[in-house]
Amino acid sequence: MSMKLHFLKHVVTAFVAALVFAASVSAQQSEDALLQQLQEAPESEAPRLDRELSLIWDNSGSPSMNLLLKRGRDALEEEETEKAIDHLTALTDHAPEFAEGWHARATAFYQAGLYGPALDDLERALALNPNNYNAIFGLGVMLQEFGDLERAAQAFERVLVLHPHHENANTAMEQLKRRGIGRTL
Repeated sequence: MSMKLHFLKHVVTAFVAALVFAASVSAQQSEDALLQQLQEAPESEAPRLDRELSLIWDNSGSPSMNLLLKRGRDALEEEETEKAIDHLTALTDHAPEFAEGWHARATAFYQAGLYGPALDDLERALALNPNNYNAIFGLGVMLQEFGDLERAAQAFERVLVLHPHHENANTAMEQLKRRGIGRTL
């Protein structure tokens, strides 16, 4: 009986590991497919695809980490920046491979006027998920504020390659073009 139980534990462990791996591969394929669809979609389809990508990017794989992300974002909405930073720091400490945790904390740091830490977190978020067009947009906004308009335009252009209907990036590019940045002759 003991031998059967021992064997059963190994089978169950292998099965769970296979499920986790398959879910990870499926999410990546799903993300890639959604990004491709977003690049080719008419404007009317973009919000749905954006929401589906956000659902993937916002899922850390851990309910407790997802709760920390939610609490951090809720605190940001309530303009409780310090509280948001605390929640999101706990998130990045416990889930350092979760890109959206870094992106969210970058937003909190930015809102607190802590630009150095915000840039560091954006760099980490983009190293983990280089296709996160919202993080790239945030980088563009910061570059624009620093007066680096050429690099800001490059960031906004990258956003528009990934998400051609990104309203804020389109608006930002139009403003830069009116200033002579990013125009083609």
